[in-house]
Amino acid sequence: MKRAATVLTLAATVSLGAASVGYAGVTEEPTYQDFKSQTLQDADQQYIVNGDIPVSGEKQLREFYQGMVSPGQDNQLIVNTVYGKDDVWTATQAKNLTYCVSTKFGTDHDAVAAAMASGAAQWEAASSGVNFTHVAAQDGKCTTRNSNVLFSVEPTNTTSYIARAFFPSTPKRSRNVLVSTNQLFNAGSWTPSNILAHELGHTLGFRHEHTRPEAGTCFEDNNWRPLTPYDSASIMHYPQCNGSSDDLSMTSTDRDGIRSVYGS
Repeated sequence: MKRAATVLTLAATVSLGAASVGYAGVTEEPTYQDFKSQTLQDADQQYIVNGDIPVSGEKQLREFYQGMVSPGQDNQLIVNTVYGKDDVWTATQAKNLTYCVSTKFGTDHDAVAAAMASGAAQWEAASSGVNFTHVAAQDGKCTTRNSNVLFSVEPTNTTSYIARAFFPSTPKRSRNVLVSTNQLFNAGSWTPSNILAHELGHTLGFRHEHTRPEAGTCFEDNNWRPLTPYDSASIMHYPQCNGSSDDLSMTSTDRDGIRSVYGS
């Protein structure tokens, strides 16, 4: 019997000041061509999967598709895996997660920088093994080509998501956080700090909690390893995917999860 798959439409909209992400219901497993045709390509020409995660090129998109429809997870905050290994930073690199915030944000630059710092501080407070550093001197040339920082934070005009990020295994040429400021600052109970903390969770290797079977919807794929018991209120759990939090706040279980990977 074919596994049912949830295909996200990846449509982030703002209505009466509250952000929401639309997604299609559970359907029969799509063919690869159907899946590809419904997958957004953003301004960087990267495919966006699972709402806010980029994959580069069709080879990686096909690999993602194969993982999505592969047999279910045997085990029950979860970490991304690549070829069965945890997709996380080394202990040394985790303490030196440098980034720039593009001056192309214009008048929103300082607010984005503040939200990034606040979001990063949530993970840093949970684990002394993680340290994000804003290298402001690189903001004027803040692109993925800047080798003076680990990743860049850049603006996007898309209306298809509020923000999107990457995993530690993502190559440097694709390692950026794209932010739609119009949506970031008009997302209702989802504060800019919590939204960017969610995205920074991905940069640390953490997956969407709602891909676990306990969520009952929004299945993504099976390329993950459980770190904690299922947490419907996790900062990594979309509220609209049977989540129990409406503001993306970090939970004690999230803190336990990061400590299990990067130490206390």
